[in-house]
Amino acid sequence: MKIVVIGGTGLIGSKLVAKLKQQGHDAVAASPKSGVNAVTGEGLAAALAGAEVVVDVANAPSWEPAAVLEFFERSSRNLAATEAAAAVKHHVALSIVGTDRSPDIAYFRAKLAQETIVKASSVPYSIIRATQFFEFLGAIGDAGAAGDKIVVPSALFQPIAADDVVDCLAEIASGRPLNGTIDIAGPEKAPFNEFVARRLKASGDSRTVVGDPKAQYYGAPIQDTSLNPLGEARLGKTSLATWLARL
Repeated sequence: MKIVVIGGTGLIGSKLVAKLKQQGHDAVAASPKSGVNAVTGEGLAAALAGAEVVVDVANAPSWEPAAVLEFFERSSRNLAATEAAAAVKHHVALSIVGTDRSPDIAYFRAKLAQETIVKASSVPYSIIRATQFFEFLGAIGDAGAAGDKIVVPSALFQPIAADDVVDCLAEIASGRPLNGTIDIAGPEKAPFNEFVARRLKASGDSRTVVGDPKAQYYGAPIQDTSLNPLGEARLGKTSLATWLARL
């Protein structure tokens, strides 16, 4: 089965292409690096020719509010039109848990716009909302750097390993469309500061990590319910301790 991965050269995309190939699929990595640009439409029709499934894991190059919204709206509309013309049978989109509960975060607003376009398309779909990745804990810490300390929210957090996200995407892409949305998260839930502190300690960073209920996440206040699944969710198998041991 031909499966085209939009954003196939990024963190999740490259892992997913490799996983799908291991499973025997004709997995194609589509990104500007390979001459396929979903935003402009360049190379899109040729890449999707003969594809049964398209998985969109592309990440916006800019998180500036107007730019990120334009990226996801234009790319999603182009994908929807091109997929319909190519008779693609299943569109899989990777989104974020809590996109509809954090309107102050520009990236989340853009992802919600993407979900809306996917749902309105004539192509059967599956939307997988994931929590933040273990791989981003360092960047989250860096964003909260304040002198010799790191200040991050104290709200609850349930991050997941990228490999577990890939496993779920591969399973969904190989199956029937859900025509709905599922949440996936890591197996452990704890305050932001605990996860970030463990990540920094593992990398030899001695800075103190402080959890502050007033600290913002990418410019927005968050609560315990902001970034975590509120209902049923699929949980990844990889604990933070296991992931850190692989570094």
